[in-house]
Amino acid sequence: MEATTGIKIPADNQAGTGHRQWFVMRDLSRSNAKLPAREMLREKNIRHFTPMVWLMATANGKRQPRLVPYIQDLIFVYDTREVIDPLVERIRTFQYRYLRNTWREPMTVRDREMERFIRAVESTQSPRYYTPEEVTPDMRDRKIQIIGGPLDGYTGTLVTVRGSKHKRLLVEIPMLLAAAVEVEPEYIKLV
Repeated sequence: MEATTGIKIPADNQAGTGHRQWFVMRDLSRSNAKLPAREMLREKNIRHFTPMVWLMATANGKRQPRLVPYIQDLIFVYDTREVIDPLVERIRTFQYRYLRNTWREPMTVRDREMERFIRAVESTQSPRYYTPEEVTPDMRDRKIQIIGGPLDGYTGTLVTVRGSKHKRLLVEIPMLLAAAVEVEPEYIKLV
């Protein structure tokens, strides 16, 4: 069964084996861990995505900008269950996120939606992330389509922040995460 939310619901517990897909995972390692999951996956050449933001942190008495995960334990991993399962068994802090009201069915995101989200987030220097609870009905007010530029063909809602000169497109992974990415005004067409 597949929900209309963008999250795939496997028909049985063995669904997802044999083909690559985006799994929603948890990295429970501490923020100062020597080898967080994203570094371990990078070393193993496993495709992954972690929503990152810049924060000011104090190191050696100096305040410096530092790139950190937006949600500390959230990571998306693109591979097969056969590749990921041994890592999950071996590394206690690396876990699947499971669907609610199911028995150990891992959450997955449709390839098309995940690629769309990653492309949008990587198209801007400073994406603003939102949890599903933070996305208000007012944020979904004005439907737009992007004509031209790096996000050509994207449709979504226009997010405007009081006092800001920047226009932003809201891109979502339903029930998980949303990001507002900067868009040049000349590319925006109201729908």
